[in-house]
Amino acid sequence: MRVPFGNVKSWVAAAALAASAALVPVAAPATPAGAASGTPPQVYGAWHCSDDACTWATVRDMADFDRANHWLVDRGDGRPSVNLVVLSFVNPLTLLNGTTNSGNANGVPVGMNQAVVDYFTSRGIRVMLSIGGITYTDDWNTALAQNPALLGQKAAALASQLGVGIEIDYEQSSGPNVTGLQAFIDAYRAAHPYDASGADPAARLTIDVAAGDRWLIDLDQYATANWLTTAKPVLDYANAMVPSKQPSADAAESNWQEHLAGKTNYSPAIPPLAPAKFTGSLYIAEGSRIRPECNDFSSSVTNATSSWTRNAAPAGAGTTTGLLGYMFWAAERPSTRGVTTAPPNSCEGGVGTGATTLGIPLPMPPLRQS
Repeated sequence: MRVPFGNVKSWVAAAALAASAALVPVAAPATPAGAASGTPPQVYGAWHCSDDACTWATVRDMADFDRANHWLVDRGDGRPSVNLVVLSFVNPLTLLNGTTNSGNANGVPVGMNQAVVDYFTSRGIRVMLSIGGITYTDDWNTALAQNPALLGQKAAALASQLGVGIEIDYEQSSGPNVTGLQAFIDAYRAAHPYDASGADPAARLTIDVAAGDRWLIDLDQYATANWLTTAKPVLDYANAMVPSKQPSADAAESNWQEHLAGKTNYSPAIPPLAPAKFTGSLYIAEGSRIRPECNDFSSSVTNATSSWTRNAAPAGAGTTTGLLGYMFWAAERPSTRGVTTAPPNSCEGGVGTGATTLGIPLPMPPLRQS
């Protein structure tokens, strides 16, 4: 739920160092002292925009990359602050065409390379690549119209090459090409079948939906009914993306409850989504402001919603309580004129403290399936 090239995306408006510094992940306690009751989050991740507003158009110097992003791999005690990083974004049409230019090699941003992936995976952090973002919505439409199966095959090959998963961020607000997206998913799953164990990183395939059920309605309905069921899952889970600005705790919980309950008054109805099949998302860097999510966990919306997210009950789908986890938008520089999470704004005191308080597992375990 994010915009490259200097804009903060609004769903309402439709708007080698890693090896030398590798740490051995140490699992956090399952229920630390002071943690709320309920089901601890399993997914606790950050979208990552590199230093150029989500284009990843340059190869990073890994010493500089570590300086800007060390908080992600070390919350202050040697343990990572997150168990997932999603590199954002790959242009779907560029990937389909295998474009090579100043910022891409064979369709992939040159900054999304093995060195960056290994920087995180060597610390036990799972890595995914996000295909899309609102800036590339038209390119999603073009690619899905041209050859969605080939796009799925290329995404699967990229996942295999780098040892990563893939996130679908297709933000067509009305009339999305779900037939084409189905062909994309079918082709991807032909190469990487659904894997409940999580053992194969490339088998992790997820999708982004809106913060609640009132935007991306057609995509939300189709994905919930066809790809995110507990009986026959096709995608691993969905991310309920950030809204246009940081919500209050009550507003965030209200948005996420819409996914749990669905919308029976819509035609076709959006069915309920199991709590174990989606994450909730919040800002760490928003416009010109660093949020408490980054530097003050005790004052954060994450903290204020943590009891609710751990105890959110099924409302027609699934059997276990608790959302799958949290995602944060976004590490380093999500917009050209906005704030960065590089020092002195690094997020050990927010996301990192939250990882300790909430007992985030490292590495990410097999995910709840019901």
